Amino acid sequence: MKINRPYKTIIVDDEPLARLRLQTLMREYPDFFEIIAEAANGEEAIEKITQMKPELLFLDIQMPVISGFDVLKNLNYSPKVIFCTAFDEFALKAFDTNCLDYLVKPLTKERFAKTLEKLDQPINKINSEINLNKLIEQFAQEYKKNEASSIPVKVGDRIIFLRLEEVSYLQADEKYVSIVTKYAKSYILDSSLKKLEDKLPAYFIRVHKSYLINKNLLKEIRKHFNSRFLLIMDDYSQSEITSGRSYYQTIKSLFDY
Repeated sequence: MKINRPYKTIIVDDEPLARLRLQTLMREYPDFFEIIAEAANGEEAIEKITQMKPELLFLDIQMPVISGFDVLKNLNYSPKVIFCTAFDEFALKAFDTNCLDYLVKPLTKERFAKTLEKLDQPINKINSEINLNKLIEQFAQEYKKNEASSIPVKVGDRIIFLRLEEVSYLQADEKYVSIVTKYAKSYILDSSLKKLEDKLPAYFIRVHKSYLINKNLLKEIRKHFNSRFLLIMDDYSQSEITSGRSYYQTIKSLFDY
């Protein structure tokens, strides 16, 4: 089978840094990729894909208004698709097949290299459609989690709703969790960090067995000893959080551009 490379490619993602990260990774493989366009939203993606007919899409799943799946539904042909997603890797293991691939954000060089092994393999249309339908079903279930914008907290005899965008980090302490806002206010939840992690939007990332941080409020990363990092939050207290050793690669990928 003759393989025509490089693949004419369009990158679709509403996050500028995510598009930049993909560009950086793809430039290391000029024999595989020819970037012909980018799109910052679903509407723009449909227009450019329809006009330019790329052979390959790097497609973000969760975008405002028009999701990655909605983009595909509006196409009149079937390019090869590599999904980019903030979903947990284990939740998508079932879809790690030769006909569809996915990259979990934040993207890593090691995982990206594995994608190249799949690009030249033929797409089984029937299996591709089956897996896509399953992935859409999975997305519908997970999307509710990523839509969450607040979290209920009991304060005295009242229930208040904290806006998640204002939460700097969450810290586990035995069977309780402290929620610290960017204004240095602290609240206690009778829950586990794991349960909260499963419900929070994807921009909350685990950096230590006892800490979840809002990466949108991450101001600075400093190298620490023993494969750890010191994370400086952009909150009122300029909070400093030391990462766990096992989260080295996750944090490194945040600045590995």
